[in-house]
Amino acid sequence: MNRNIIAIAIAAAGFIIGLAFLASAIKNRNQSDNTISVTGLGTKKFTSDLIAWSGNFSRNSFELKSAYDELANDKKVIENYLISKGIPKNEMVFSAVDIQKQFNYSTDNMGRSQQSFAGYQLSQRVSIDSKDVAKIENLSRNITEIINLGIEFTSSPPNYFYTKLADVKQQMIADATKDAKQRAERIAENAGSKLGNLKKATMGVTQITEPNSTEEFSYGGTFNTSSKEKEASITIKLEYQVD
Repeated sequence: MNRNIIAIAIAAAGFIIGLAFLASAIKNRNQSDNTISVTGLGTKKFTSDLIAWSGNFSRNSFELKSAYDELANDKKVIENYLISKGIPKNEMVFSAVDIQKQFNYSTDNMGRSQQSFAGYQLSQRVSIDSKDVAKIENLSRNITEIINLGIEFTSSPPNYFYTKLADVKQQMIADATKDAKQRAERIAENAGSKLGNLKKATMGVTQITEPNSTEEFSYGGTFNTSSKEKEASITIKLEYQVD
């Protein structure tokens, strides 16, 4: 008899504990549902203050020393030209000389492949990073002046950067957070509720594109370097408790 009473008491206690856990789960579920998730946007337009430009020049010859001497002379001519355009010597970076053997390929009467030595091709790159954006832009557009000096020169399109990007990001984060909070307050007000404590904040990646362009955003972030004028954006997702 005593054993039956004990068993009934244990079962009753277990039932009561189970109800307590169920009530707690329902309460927590309702609390979790009673939230607002909003996404805010922060944007900023700015003009690049750093430009990076480079160009290649090369010489071809059957004699390695001859090609090297001609390339070394081209380097001096290019250096003097850049100095004449107001480019400080310490802003010029010349790469190591790249040496490639060239071959001509053909097929004989028997269909066999043949190759013959066509000489050496030596090439070198000059790079410039400058905060004088307008000057380097003008230089890159008038590169035919170097070609007219008898040098085989190929210019690359300039790349544009911004040295104060960290400040831009801080401002965009603040703007995106403010935008998200205002959205949450409107939603809560329209629902007849009051915005509670912030539960979670998630920041998106920075997207930097050309203004008014059709560039697509990337999951890992976009960083446009081809445009001097740029537009950056970032999103902030906030989750609030609603009272």
